[in-house]
This record gives sequence, C-alpha cells and structure tokens, in this order.
Amino acid sequence: MIQVAVLDDYQNAFKQIIDLKKYKDKINFKVFNEPFFSSKETIAALEEFEAIFIMRERTPITKELIDGLPKLKYIFTSGMRNKAIDFEAAKKKGILVCGTEINSNPAAEITWALILGLLRNMKQEIDNMFQGYWQTSIGFELKGKLLGLIGLGKIGSQVAKIGKAFGMEVCAWSENLNLKHANDLGVLPMSKEDLLKNSDIISIHVVFGDRYRNLITKKELTMMKKTSFIVNTSRGRIINEDDLIEALKEETIAGAGLDVYDKEPLPQDHKLRFLSNALLLPHIGYVTAENYSKFYVQMVENLIACLNNKPIRVISN
Repeated sequence: MIQVAVLDDYQNAFKQIIDLKKYKDKINFKVFNEPFFSSKETIAALEEFEAIFIMRERTPITKELIDGLPKLKYIFTSGMRNKAIDFEAAKKKGILVCGTEINSNPAAEITWALILGLLRNMKQEIDNMFQGYWQTSIGFELKGKLLGLIGLGKIGSQVAKIGKAFGMEVCAWSENLNLKHANDLGVLPMSKEDLLKNSDIISIHVVFGDRYRNLITKKELTMMKKTSFIVNTSRGRIINEDDLIEALKEETIAGAGLDVYDKEPLPQDHKLRFLSNALLLPHIGYVTAENYSKFYVQMVENLIACLNNKPIRVISN
C-alpha cells in the first residue's frame, strides 16, 4: 500500500472531494491541515511517504527537503507550474512531478473584489456596520478611470474585459506585450513609466520570475498618483514589501489590495495587517470549490496512472 501525504489542506477539503473508501486497499492518505514552518519539521513529518499532494507554492519542495525524503517517488502539484519545487533536485533523485489543470477565472474575479473593495471602502464600511455606524466614507466610481495592467496574459485579459465593461479606459505594459492582442482587446499599450504615472488603478498579472522580482519598488510607487491604488494577485515578491508598507504609511498612494505576500501564511504581527489603507486577503485567488475539485481529482488520477506505469500530466520544467 502506497503512503500519500496531502499537504497544506487548510480547509480540510480533500476528504470532502475524494471518496477515501474507494482507495482504502491501495492507498493510505494522510492529510495535513497546518503549514510546516521549517525543513526539519517537514522532513520529520514526511519521511515515510512515497508520494505527496501539494498546493502550488505553499510548502516549498526544496533540495534539502527532497534529499531528506529517501522514500519519495512522486510529487503531485496543483497547476502545471510551481516555482516552489526544485525540479533539478527532483530529477536527480528520479522523482516524477505531475500537475493538474487550473481555472484562471477565479484570479481575475478576486482582482475585481479587491478593486471594488478599495474604491468603495468596503473594509471600513463592513467593520463600521458591525459597530453600529452608518455611511462613514465616500467612495469612487470606476467609470472613466484608467486601469493599468502589468501583464496582459490569460488573467490580465479577463481583468481588462471587465474593466472595459465598467466603462474604464484600460492600458497595459509587460516586457513581452503582444501589441495585436492588446489592440484586439481595445487596450492601449503604454510604457511602464507612463502606466505608473497615469493609472488610477494598477493591477499586476505577470508570471513571477527573476525579471519581475522587485518590479515595483519605492521608485515606482513614488511615480504613482497619490489618489491611485495598486492591486497584486500574482506573487508577493513582484512588489517590494518594505517599500509598499512605507508608501502606504506615508500615503504616497491611496491604498493597496493584496492576495499574495513575500511570506505565506502572513505572520500575525506583520506590518501590513495594521495599515488602514491595505485591503488584505489570505491568497484565496484560486481557492474555489471548482478548482479544488479539479486539483484533487486529477492528483488522484495522476497517482493511479503512475502506479500503472503510465504517468500523465508530467511536468518536465
């Protein structure tokens, strides 16, 4: 019987989606609901497992971890891309890595939740409603505002279409912006500097990598209008977190909506938690019933296929 660890199942969803009785004679699943906080702790908990199911970019699958798990044969991740896996170390150990499909629309949807939440002061108004207050702030309309998108790929394109539906002007920049695609969407290509200077709302939708690490620092935040907002549902390290905190404290910009952070889960005493102009979500952009069902069902399919020596959805990286 193969031993399988299901990691970082914060909502305890795996047992609700997968019928464990169906596999009781072949697979022993153990679900971990809490994150690990060190490699030593992770290795101690997982040393007996031959396969692990992971959510993209939660528990880092480092070389140290891989080297400390001699029984590990398979890694199954949500999505077909996961920068938290050391693929080179896995390859050297002969560990097979397989992924799943993922719906991109939830990330676009959560982006608009953050944008609307910022412009209509929803955090403040919701908190005040529970304290007995009524209409304590004045919000802003979206119509006529300039939405600046950093990245116009699958998610950025969906965000652009919704912005146009709200009557917004939409511009975009990325290092490899497809001008024809932008034109087809009615999105104005713009330099990074002009986008930062002119946009009322900036939303980030690039795939994280070295070229986009610290893309937004104090220099870029200072370029933005004092009335503008920045939203990040991509990856935390695209914005320099210390510089963003300083900009929010000094009201260099009006506010920020974040679903991603340098360190996750975000520490309880993190400075972002205490800023009134920061609207924070706990990286729930892809956390939907539809996505979770797809992830876990396909992870089990991947495992069965591997056990039958016919692996599917293999990530070569």
